Parts: sequence; structure tokens; C-alpha cells
Amino acid sequence: MAPDRGGKVTAARAVLTPDSLATVQDAIRAHGLDGWLLYDFRGLNPIARSLLGLEGMQTRRVFAWVPVDGAPVAITHAIEQAPWDGWPAAWEKRAYVSWRTFEADVARFVAGKRVAMEYSPGDAVPVVDQVPAGVLELVRRAGATVASSAELVSRFFAVWTAEGLASHRRSAEHLARIAAAAFARAGAAARSGTPVTEHGLVEWIRGEFRASGICSDHGPNVSATEHAANPHYEPGPDGPQRALRVGDAVLIDLWAGEPGHPQADQTWMASIGAPSPRLVEVWNAVSAARDAALDLIRSRVEGGVEIRGAEADDAARGVIERAGFAKYFTHRTGHSIDARNLHGSGPNLDNLETREERLLIPGVGFSVEPGVYIAGELGVRSEVNCWVGDRDLVVTPVEIQRALTIV
Repeated sequence: MAPDRGGKVTAARAVLTPDSLATVQDAIRAHGLDGWLLYDFRGLNPIARSLLGLEGMQTRRVFAWVPVDGAPVAITHAIEQAPWDGWPAAWEKRAYVSWRTFEADVARFVAGKRVAMEYSPGDAVPVVDQVPAGVLELVRRAGATVASSAELVSRFFAVWTAEGLASHRRSAEHLARIAAAAFARAGAAARSGTPVTEHGLVEWIRGEFRASGICSDHGPNVSATEHAANPHYEPGPDGPQRALRVGDAVLIDLWAGEPGHPQADQTWMASIGAPSPRLVEVWNAVSAARDAALDLIRSRVEGGVEIRGAEADDAARGVIERAGFAKYFTHRTGHSIDARNLHGSGPNLDNLETREERLLIPGVGFSVEPGVYIAGELGVRSEVNCWVGDRDLVVTPVEIQRALTIV
């Protein structure tokens, strides 16, 4: 049997290129590191693969060493050289056959150095914690001190371009308009006596996405009253067709964007007819929690003071705790949004599910979406998006939801 073939390095898709090398090295230097050591085996490390532009499956272990000064070095297996044809000719490429050579090459470059790897102490930031413990042992045995690459990941995977921000803002206004029209449609149908179903409204929203030139790989979510108590509820064509009737609370969670740019992600709440006192009570707590997180982030950013994702989560969670709904707020306050993924690799607003220790640095985007979910009764969430500037905070959409929509 012939040896199986690996992936390939594609310079056009790589974050690390001869043009970007100096910028990457400046960031390494700013964090007091001697280099960034990238590791992958069979697609284990999506961060390394994206940085290097690796495509397909790499069937043998690879390292790439990006020193603070000088040219990067790839350490690859001898039978998997073809996939590395895209590796720049001016950069070194070393081939190994035995594990002895492999480990000696690693030690040659990292011994005595402080190196960044996709590692998070205690698995505090899971999206960064991609390198197996055994590989960390190998690198430490080679004489290196391993530090987390978490802040480097934020810098090179989660920072939006100016074009990306402009695209996101356009998408955000489309979503806000579509959500308002969807609520109006649900209300009119309920009053007419021929109510629309959750799934029927989902399909209508998808049509509006297409007409607006934005797209999403799945969703959106329309959930009524008790169904909204499931944060990941998604109505489908094969399940029960729940109609939206007078008296229902309706949650619409929709996300979409222009291809290749950061998506917008919003959640809106409405009541068909007069809202119940319980719905109003929960809405008031959730919207106040959202605003507490926004106020803290804005004050820190505008004041030039550092803020971590966990602190924003604490601010929102504290409001809901004081309102008596702590046990019903079962997820983080927000997630990273980057150009590659709606749930991105940058800092989340989280001190519940994980310990988000990373800073909300200029250029990153994320959602702010506290929620309360009371099983069998109702669910309420309010979601907006943010982008951090040098001394300003952009919140999308322009007009966020201040009060329950009543249709």
C-alpha cells in the first residue's frame, strides 16, 4: 500500500506569509516571546493550519517555528514534502524520518527559549487549547518554556479589517429590518386567524436573507413561549409545526452576513398582543444585563483601560442574579465573531462556561447576549454585536431593542 498523502500549504490562504511575517514577529516581540511554535497532526490544530495555510489532512506530525527574528522553519516528514510546495523558498524546511531526528530538530530551535503554543493553562480558553499534553511535554523536555498563544490568536484570527467592519454594519441593519418585518408578519397572521408557524417564519426570513444579499449556513431560529426556553431550539420541517398565536412571546435569533466578512448576529423579542407581567419582568432583567455589559465595555474602551471578556460576563450576570434569575442564565454572555466563523477564535464574554482571560483588544468583534430560560414557560434573550476601536465601541445594529416589541 502506498503511503497516504497529506494536505498542502496554500500561500493564498495562509495568515503567515512573507508579507505578514514582520507583523507577526512584532506581535511575538511585544509579548516577550522568542517565537511561536506551531504544531499539527491530522488536523488537530485549526489555528496552526490556518496560520500556515494547510489544506487537506496532514498524516505525520509537523512543527513550524516562527522566531522573533529571522526566517520561519518547517519541520516535516520526508514522505510528505509535496504538500509543502507552497512554503516560501526563502524559509527553511527540514525533513525528518525518525522520531529521534524530529525531536532533535525541535530542540535545536526552541531550547532555552520562551515559545508560544496553542495551550491554555487549566483549559481556561478551550478554543486556544489545541496542543496535546504529550507534545507540550516533548517541547518542555527540549528545553523550552511554553506560554499560551491566546493573545496572539486574538490578534491574528479575530481582528476585523475596515472592510469587514463596514460589511458587518450593513448586514446588521438588514437583520434588524428583517426581524421587525417578521414580527409584523407574525402579528398580522395571528390576528387574521391563520397564524404562521415557527418554521414557516424561518423560511420567510431565509428568503429575505437571499433578497438582501446576505447568507448563513443554517438557521435562523424562531421560537414561541415555551420553545424559547431552549437556547438552541431550531424549528424544522419534520417536527411539530407550532403556530404563533395571540398571547405568545416570540424570540427571533438570526445571523447572516456577506460572504467572507464578519456576520451579524442578533436576537429580538416580541409579544403577540399584550405581554404577560412575567414576560415584562424577565425582559427588564435581560435588557438591563445587556446594557450593564455594554456600559462597562464602553467605559473601559473609551477610557483606555484594559478589559477582559470575563469581566463583561460578570457585569451582565450580576444584574440577572440580583433580579433572582441566576439559575436560568445558563450560557456565557457573548461569543467572539471573526471573519472566518460566527463563533470565532477571539475572546468571548465568559466567566461561566470557561475562564476567558483574554483582553478585548482593538479590532475584535463579539456578541453581547444575556438570556433567561425557564423550562416549560418562556425564554428571553437580547443580542447585539460590538466591535472595539482604539478608543470607541461600535454597537450594532444602530438602533438596539430598548423595549419589548408588541405586535
